[in-house]
Amino acid sequence: MKFEKNIKGTNSIPTASMGDIVFLLLIFFMVTTVFKTEDGLPVELPRAESGLEVKRDDISRVYVDANGRISVDDALMQAPQVAQLMVTKMKQNPSNIVAFETDVHTDYEVMNDIMEELKKVSAVRISFNNKVESGQVKY
Repeated sequence: MKFEKNIKGTNSIPTASMGDIVFLLLIFFMVTTVFKTEDGLPVELPRAESGLEVKRDDISRVYVDANGRISVDDALMQAPQVAQLMVTKMKQNPSNIVAFETDVHTDYEVMNDIMEELKKVSAVRISFNNKVESGQVKY
């Protein structure tokens, strides 16, 4: 008896495990890929070498709350009155520093008015601090 060879072949690729292979490749590339985050611009900020200690008598504290009320050394006043007070303080102590302590919600217009009045009387040694929260301004 003579056996015939079945020469008919199939021209197809077995795709039964193709989904598994694609899934494993996807996981492999997700795990091994490194995404570079944007570094931004290199900025070198200045450092304070040393702080100057200022006597308490050399500081005039100007408090401004969120409503625009102005208090200078625990006395309520308007912006023009701040300038008049600073003239007398500058005569007594030329090294006087005006320290602003303002609420974070204070309008800049109020601060600008005070700054303009201080500029008129040449009180230009100024320090700013805005860490006072609403309701904590001393009057």
